[in-house]
Amino acid sequence: MMSWAPHMSLAQSLRALIPLVVGLAVGGAGASLFVQSLPGTAGSPEARANQLEIELKRANNRVAALEAAAPQGRQRPGRTLADGARNIAEDIRDGRPVSPDDIFRASQPLLRDLAPLFDRMRVKQQRQMIDSMTGELARKYDLTPQQQDSLRQWFERKSKEEAKRFSDLAGQHGTRLQDLMQASRDVRPDEGLDTFMAGVLSGDKLTAYKAARMSERAERVQQDADMRVARLDSIVKLDDTQRDQIFGVMARTSRDYDPAMKLEGGTGEIGATPAGSRQAAMLSVLRPEQRDVYQAEQQRRRDEAAKDLEVLGLTLPADWDMFND
Repeated sequence: MMSWAPHMSLAQSLRALIPLVVGLAVGGAGASLFVQSLPGTAGSPEARANQLEIELKRANNRVAALEAAAPQGRQRPGRTLADGARNIAEDIRDGRPVSPDDIFRASQPLLRDLAPLFDRMRVKQQRQMIDSMTGELARKYDLTPQQQDSLRQWFERKSKEEAKRFSDLAGQHGTRLQDLMQASRDVRPDEGLDTFMAGVLSGDKLTAYKAARMSERAERVQQDADMRVARLDSIVKLDDTQRDQIFGVMARTSRDYDPAMKLEGGTGEIGATPAGSRQAAMLSVLRPEQRDVYQAEQQRRRDEAAKDLEVLGLTLPADWDMFND
């Protein structure tokens, strides 16, 4: 059985991680070294500021060296990585808040310079994935050589479209780090495959294909819903009825949910679930005391995450979610 949702190509993974790496090298290097330089007891604010200034200058020098090594970086007009790093360094030095998104935006010029490298990595990784998917479908549904060629070409077009969408998003003004990470998680090599296969298969083969695909989607829905129910249960201790209701909420708001799916819980078939957003529906199932516990834990984790970022001179995004942090 094919299951592609959890997998992500190497190029896609690196695209998701590169802002963090660049952020550490640019904005976090000075701050982290500054933290390490602090004495065990309270030290002089002036001495700390001087040390931070030294480390930030070192970080800027490293950025300049990176850009000097990139031909496109020397020729590209407009804002550069060094410009963004310099502004972040000044903000940290002056005590102004710096968010992970600020660091990501500063790294965008470097991401554009590295795009050709990512594309070469993507092509190699995607070729292996396409061969694997095509081979599995050919074996299961006895595809002819011509059908296999058409399927392979479809996967290749899909791969190029996804790569362009991701590259455009990474270089787009206003893109947030969270947007990029979400785009990485949302990659689906098989998106739209059902429509293509419907034009290739017929009769019993098409019926078997549709049944297998429904089973795959149901498995994805169940895995995602089970995970979210377990996370919530660890905080508020759901009863059996609530567990089924929450499972229904999470399943029916899943990207892979199909109304034809029959949801079964510990107490039988799961009926209608509360309307509204996933968060609102979930909270409506909880008892008042459970909502209080949930909101208190959410605030505790938010404060903890904010404190961790504050050490590096960063601020927590306004739409931070404790289950997707």
